[in-house]
Amino acid sequence: MTEEKYVLAIDEGTTSARAIIFNHSGQIVSVGQKEFEQIFPRAGWVEHDAVEIWESVREVIGQALSKASINRHQLSAVGITNQRETAVVWDKNTGEPVYNAIVWQDTRTQKICDELAGDEGPDRFKDICGLPLATYFSGPKVKWILDNVEGARAKAEAGDLLFGNMDTWVLWNLTGGVNGGVHVTEPTNASRTMLMDVRKLQWDDSMCEVMGIPKSMLPEIKSSSEVYGKASRESLLIDTPIAGILGDQQAATFGQACFEKGNAKNTYGTGCFMLMNTGQEAVFSENGLLTTVCYKLGDKPTVYALEGSIAVAGSLVQWLRDNLRMFDSAPEIETLATSVEDNGGAYIVPAFSGLFAPYWRPDARGALVGLTRFVNRGHIARAVLEATAYQTREVLDAMNADSGVPLTELKVDGGMTANETLMQFQADQVGVPVIRPVVAETTALGAAYAAGIAVGFWNGEEDVVKNWAEDKRWEPKMDDAERDRLYRNWKKAVTKTFDWVDADVKE
Repeated sequence: MTEEKYVLAIDEGTTSARAIIFNHSGQIVSVGQKEFEQIFPRAGWVEHDAVEIWESVREVIGQALSKASINRHQLSAVGITNQRETAVVWDKNTGEPVYNAIVWQDTRTQKICDELAGDEGPDRFKDICGLPLATYFSGPKVKWILDNVEGARAKAEAGDLLFGNMDTWVLWNLTGGVNGGVHVTEPTNASRTMLMDVRKLQWDDSMCEVMGIPKSMLPEIKSSSEVYGKASRESLLIDTPIAGILGDQQAATFGQACFEKGNAKNTYGTGCFMLMNTGQEAVFSENGLLTTVCYKLGDKPTVYALEGSIAVAGSLVQWLRDNLRMFDSAPEIETLATSVEDNGGAYIVPAFSGLFAPYWRPDARGALVGLTRFVNRGHIARAVLEATAYQTREVLDAMNADSGVPLTELKVDGGMTANETLMQFQADQVGVPVIRPVVAETTALGAAYAAGIAVGFWNGEEDVVKNWAEDKRWEPKMDDAERDRLYRNWKKAVTKTFDWVDADVKE
């Protein structure tokens, strides 16, 4: 009798590292998880300790193997998925980062973005990389590190520094680090740097030049599904092929089996991210969405997506828990929200890092509006949940406008989908059924599929479709007049956040 085989996915997220082992049916066998420190040196700055993240990854791999009572010999492959746009620069000779990883939510690079935009505005490079100039993306972060960390630029120009999003950092360490670590990324991550030509899937000389980033720092771009290397002797996964990488939102799209043009999913995590498959064409948005690579399997044609990125969703619940101490655990927000009938007229716009899609307003900051003496904790809790649904509707409206084909259903995943009050309100706002799959961990699952397909564990997209199963759906129930009234007030609330950051506001 042959031993059952599995695939392990490393999910390096924004607040925790996880390792999840999946069987051939796409079911979860075991999970290891560890949170890591969120570092806020000053307003608008968000950092991670990249060494702590790597140590957390090693720890959760051990947890997952131990809980599943299996060893590395039963793993067919390892996939990686990661928080995108979080940039780390390290010394290839010592393996030490020259500075903390700068997180995707960080806004310190706004002046760099403004200078690069010049008279041509934030869309200056959109035709090359599919992205507006924004603090969100990796390129300006790398420029900031080279400009501000003593000795970094000289080391970079001497060829001693490497850059990567967190996928590249994890892969390099997993495959040996200073002892032969593989310095590779793939198109879904590379397409979030502003440094890659989104059509050619190659680093663009003009973008590297304008950002002042030596090309010697950049990882080689391979496909999202192929063997990049084998785990080193220092890891618990010794000799296991590392065979798939997808940025977290593209991984969730893959795990949700969104393989047809027009398929879309929304992931509710730290932020909220909706992706729509646009097929083999890079569609450039007229409505504030991003053009991004959806996935590339081996030698097959590249598949593209439109993306609506919302900076703050689950992290708003965390803020209510940690900063305002309104409850002790995140799930308690639902009990608080259902203690009232509605939002009491209160709206919260969580523009903590400015507003992302579809506005791209770095000058915005969070606002709580519509307050009266009537408003209590329950109303604020409900306003927090509703904010996620309104932001999702704004992105969905933009997608419908860009694609010309209105969505008929919305697949959802991520931690917040456990909140049934939010899911019902989401269906009410978007006016189409909201569908949650049986395996809600679609981000890790997508990375597992990419790796498993590369080594023949799964038979391409058809196995992913076969494994996908619906868990629950929410149908719209709210009458149109109430739906429109709430959304109209939300739009009004959003305008109150604009133009907050100016020359007199100290960030």
